[in-house]
Amino acid sequence: MNDSIAKGRPAAARGETIGELLRRVAGEVPDRVALVEGVAESDRRRWTYAELLRDAEAAARAMLRRFAPGDRVAIWAPNIPEYQIAQYGAALAGLVVVTVNPAFRRAEARYAFEHAEVSGCFTVGEFRSHPLLAEARALSDEVAGLHTVVDLEHWEDFLADGDPAAGLPVVDPAAPAQILYTSGTTGLPKGALLAHAALTDNVTEGVANIAGESADRTVWLAVLPMFHLASCAVAAVGTVSLRGALVTMRGFDAALAVRLIAEERVSTLNIVPTLMWAMLRDPAWEGSDTSSLHSIMLGGAPIPPELARQVRDQGIVPIVGYGLTEAPMVSATSAGDDDHDLINTIGRPLPGVEMRVADPVTGRVLAIGGIGEIETRGRHTFAGYWRDAGATAAAFREDGWLRTGDLGTMDERGVVSMAGRAKEMIIRGGENVYPREIEDHLVKLDGVLDAAVIGLPDDYYGEVVAAFVRRADPARTAAALSAELRLEVTGYKVPSRWFFLEEFPLTPSGKIQKFALREGFETGRYAEEAR
Repeated sequence: MNDSIAKGRPAAARGETIGELLRRVAGEVPDRVALVEGVAESDRRRWTYAELLRDAEAAARAMLRRFAPGDRVAIWAPNIPEYQIAQYGAALAGLVVVTVNPAFRRAEARYAFEHAEVSGCFTVGEFRSHPLLAEARALSDEVAGLHTVVDLEHWEDFLADGDPAAGLPVVDPAAPAQILYTSGTTGLPKGALLAHAALTDNVTEGVANIAGESADRTVWLAVLPMFHLASCAVAAVGTVSLRGALVTMRGFDAALAVRLIAEERVSTLNIVPTLMWAMLRDPAWEGSDTSSLHSIMLGGAPIPPELARQVRDQGIVPIVGYGLTEAPMVSATSAGDDDHDLINTIGRPLPGVEMRVADPVTGRVLAIGGIGEIETRGRHTFAGYWRDAGATAAAFREDGWLRTGDLGTMDERGVVSMAGRAKEMIIRGGENVYPREIEDHLVKLDGVLDAAVIGLPDDYYGEVVAAFVRRADPARTAAALSAELRLEVTGYKVPSRWFFLEEFPLTPSGKIQKFALREGFETGRYAEEAR
């Protein structure tokens, strides 16, 4: 092997829709538990596969009274069981689910609703004191075409409106199932279209790699929010493919997560390092019976060596996974990999997946060890960006290779290592933050003349958001700007480090030199102001 190109073993392709997958598994194991609400044990609700299919079909029939196959519907909600029922109902009805972060403020949600041209929104009354239902109803007066808002926690009347005798459409496996918002080099959100069969085939093969010998008794704890591909596809659809039970949590709570592992005999989960640290350090971990936890998939940030060691010391198999919104499950380490591969690599291509490292400009495949752009090809790649043919064309090479925007190397075994990111995206504790979005909000605040946002290294989060600001008034402090920005964007996007400059380093064309800002930080040239 001389070139940086590798292929996973051949994958069996069923080509199922998400609805067909649920129907097949419900027919095979109708009485097996499929879904568990991760709340206090006395209030915990459960669905068997037969019950989940029954409720999903009822949701599909109700949806078809208001929407037509191909319509987009947003789910703007936390991880509750009704999220899953709505997701599977939409799949059975031939609708396209647009996943929206429940922490989004109105302006952020409006962009997704307008761009995806959603006809409906499924939400909840509130999430972490944020009035989602009221916000969604207000947006229905502002967003053209948004005619239906449904409260998932009180949707009995909506479900009752469906015709029990009505048939459900035949859905094309190549049809889009989901739109998830990502971003390109400009930082402007783009809606990635993911087709049914691309999801089910890729996830079915990928999760089998995680579950390993525990596959026949999988209980998957969904700790990541459902607007993430890692949850709405990998965890949710993956659990069904394993004929297992999905345990949902309304929001991450380390102590509750530990209790759920013990009480529900959780066998696997996927998680970012920051949240895994929180679980291991929570007092509830000591003394709890976590012996059922066979494996965890870590991703979204570099894996600290100490975290890998502690996970292994607990008798848990740590697996590092790599994927992106445009290609859900690309590569992963294996249970037998040593600490070097676990900490320093993203493993080998998963079944049905090709990977290569290429020159970012020419697309020429590099020799083993060369640093270039990681590219992938296969049925797992997305169908394109919604309403953005130009961005779709730019994402693929002429021969079908998807450009990830990540830089890496490949060794002679076909094992890939990350070498950085070609994009400016910041990954804070597994959450993606796009500097352009934060900069656009900052420069709209009173007293801000200009702003630049970069990621700075952090021992806990991996990276944190740092703002460099030129201000007209020294009274516009870091604390004041943080408070105002928090009203516009989700909390994790608000910079935690602030630097105020008299002048920015500029290129001859007047653009801010972000590399110079980073150098200035590293040399102590810029003084930091506490917020």
